[in-house]
Amino acid sequence: MGVTVHDPVCGPEQPEHPEPPRAYTLFAPADASSPKICRDFVRGALLTLGLAHLAEAAALCTSELVTNVHQHTKGDVHLRAAIATTHVRVAVYDASHQLPSPRSAPTEAEGGRGLFLVTALSDLCGVTPAGGGKGVWFQLNR
Repeated sequence: MGVTVHDPVCGPEQPEHPEPPRAYTLFAPADASSPKICRDFVRGALLTLGLAHLAEAAALCTSELVTNVHQHTKGDVHLRAAIATTHVRVAVYDASHQLPSPRSAPTEAEGGRGLFLVTALSDLCGVTPAGGGKGVWFQLNR
């Protein structure tokens, strides 16, 4: 006769130690090519891992965050994508302490809606202090 242990938090079907997220890092130059480089990198990682249903939203959110870094800060872009069993989180780091803030864009304006798009498309998003600057991130649940 065996003994069955039931963990009320994890339940019997959950692994004792969940699989750590897969982490992907990219450094992109501080120029106008960065949004495309980072967008293609994130899209490619998600497609490779069979997460096509998240690829386009993640690519668009990534592009918007990297565009903000290019337009409002100096220095290269540091991108980190963490792909866990429950979610995908992409963070874009820069050396500026200035926090991003959504602004109202006039109807005819070509820009100014990036943070609104990220907020609308993601399940979570935020800003985290990092080193000498910050990381702006979004999360898409799987």
